[in-house]
Amino acid sequence: MLFFDEIDALRGESLRSVLRQLRDGFTVSRGSFPHAVVLCGLRDVRDYKAASGGDPGRLGTSSPFNIKVASLRLGDFTEAEVAELYGQHTAQTGQDFTVDALERAFGFTQGQPWLVNALAREVVEEMGVPSDTPITAGHMEEAKERLILARATHLDSLAARLGEDRVRRVIQPVIAGELLLPTDTYDDDLAYVRDLGLVAQDAPVRVANPIYQEVIVRVLGNNTEGQVVAAPSSFRLPDGRIDMDKLLCSFAEFWPENGEILATASTYPEAAAQLVMMAYLHRIVNGAGFIDREYGIGRRRVDLLIRQPYTAADGSRAVQREALELKVWRQGRTDPLAEGLAQLDDYLDRMELSTGTLVVFDTRPQAAPVHERTAFSQRTTPSGRIVTLLRA
Repeated sequence: MLFFDEIDALRGESLRSVLRQLRDGFTVSRGSFPHAVVLCGLRDVRDYKAASGGDPGRLGTSSPFNIKVASLRLGDFTEAEVAELYGQHTAQTGQDFTVDALERAFGFTQGQPWLVNALAREVVEEMGVPSDTPITAGHMEEAKERLILARATHLDSLAARLGEDRVRRVIQPVIAGELLLPTDTYDDDLAYVRDLGLVAQDAPVRVANPIYQEVIVRVLGNNTEGQVVAAPSSFRLPDGRIDMDKLLCSFAEFWPENGEILATASTYPEAAAQLVMMAYLHRIVNGAGFIDREYGIGRRRVDLLIRQPYTAADGSRAVQREALELKVWRQGRTDPLAEGLAQLDDYLDRMELSTGTLVVFDTRPQAAPVHERTAFSQRTTPSGRIVTLLRA
């Protein structure tokens, strides 16, 4: 048996040469050819037709060579299997994982095998948590951030796919909170992105896990982060909290000068405004705080929760929580303000918060110039909450 690992590294003529030799070996020299060949990578075998220069819009049957026996995908671990795997480390070393750590590991990875192992390795080997110290949820939080920032090989390989048209056609509406509209290539596109592991295997279509979510928006927002010159420390209050008023005002100044230009140049135009704001927040918040996000698939919304640890007046540790909802006013649609206020109300209910921020980006051609329309006001949600509205 012959195994080709990471055959995805080959493209164009190099890949064509390998596939040609495999085909010849199978059809011409069966006597001296391996009994079986396994191609290990991120793609289904039929996608090598496109990677070798064929028409990606005409992938045809499940195998372009008519010799494929099966496509096997290493499935995701269940929560019990993650606990069992980490339990093997405990049995060997005596180092425990707390219940919260196990829950956090599964929550971050949704059982993706490489991520499950990479998180534990980051904590044990790279962070060097002593074997007599239990591994906590806090350790998992730190390990997740370190993995994302390091952009390990596996994460980099997935990030490299984001520029592909088939990936963009699926991921862009997910980020924008839009419905995926059926096209001639819809089934192939979705199958391909599921094979890559970027989106979950079941409905609804969504990014496979929170770590991939973070990697995707950071990769796509990288150019924006490079344009943010404000120092993150300048937005911190003496106790460690984020000065949200200052942060929002700073973004309102950044958007007319840079944001709209960055959005226009984006390779993901339908989600560009949301990506610009998320990148701005990453630049200011990450490192000391965290950003959780929810994509409202089909509900045209992105919900963000900023979590910032700080020192309370009595000296104890506390967490500041700030909720934002991002909406886009697109051509041919009505003002999303009323819908956004109701949706923000629902999000604040779930987060158990009394106030938040609604940001409405106006991308219509007939919208007022960006310098004129970017402004703050106070609005009341259906349940009576007073929230901040930023039109941009």
